[in-house]
Amino acid sequence: MTAPPLPPPPSGAALPAATICAIAHVTAVKMPAFQRHQEEKFFVTAAGKEPVPSIYDPAARELSVVVPSYNEEDRLPLMMDEALDYLEKRQKQDPSFTYEVIVVDDGSKDQTKEVALKYSKKYGSDKVRVLPLVKNRGKGGAVRMGVFSSRGEKILMADADGATKFPDIEKVEEGLKNLQPWPNGMAISCGSRAHLEKDSIAKRSYFRTLLMYGFHFLVWFLCVKEIRDTQCGFKLLTRKAAEKTFTALHIERWAFDVELLYIAQRLKIPIAEVAVNWTEIEGSKLVPFWSWLQMGRDLLFIRLRYMTGAWKLETRKYN
Repeated sequence: MTAPPLPPPPSGAALPAATICAIAHVTAVKMPAFQRHQEEKFFVTAAGKEPVPSIYDPAARELSVVVPSYNEEDRLPLMMDEALDYLEKRQKQDPSFTYEVIVVDDGSKDQTKEVALKYSKKYGSDKVRVLPLVKNRGKGGAVRMGVFSSRGEKILMADADGATKFPDIEKVEEGLKNLQPWPNGMAISCGSRAHLEKDSIAKRSYFRTLLMYGFHFLVWFLCVKEIRDTQCGFKLLTRKAAEKTFTALHIERWAFDVELLYIAQRLKIPIAEVAVNWTEIEGSKLVPFWSWLQMGRDLLFIRLRYMTGAWKLETRKYN
């Protein structure tokens, strides 16, 4: 009996692609790594410590604002002054409105924690809560820690630099409202700078513009097609949407926003994109070439690891 013919060897292009897929699959951590150190189970206050709540607890505030902060002693005050001025005025106009601001100190080496504690002392630890992390986790890891420690029915991610004007929260709230009825109580509204792209290009170098377009293309090609600006740090989630997406999240660095929205799309969570005001603030921690290179690698791995089944859309209940 004649043996069946051997399959043809992989083509020159297929071999590297297969190798990359194999590396992405083998090196993947199957479920999101999440560990809360003993010190991270408490908010720090001027008087001592307070235990953190859980994302699985019923909401006890209308709004939680999560502010990831790494070495932000200089830029944080501008953001906090604007945010708290707006939130306090809103509460005076509507006493039923309740809020909390959670500053997550992501292993800072400067006085970020001390700056945040001044606001906690001024406004009270029930309104301004400071969560210091034992070591730097990255922006995505810091946001996740804040989300898991929040009490809000709605949860807003807001950058510590104050680049987005805080009153624009009303725009993303309107975007969230327009998505109703929310399936299973889940919806996300993303602030967007896409409408400002032409003006920003005029101020950027050719190299940075090229990097930006390359990143946008990879996001569109590999992960998220419906959202033009995935990286704006002004996102509003319902509590249920935050629970479902952040418990499935793997990426802890800059590209976490893309995986968050990729997960949301896979779970069929409705997403709105809303134009917001934005100003570039000096002092960014993002190093153009190396940060974009890392994000490009992460985008490729997001797609390959979900495609090969190394990562699955399963969630784990974290205590």
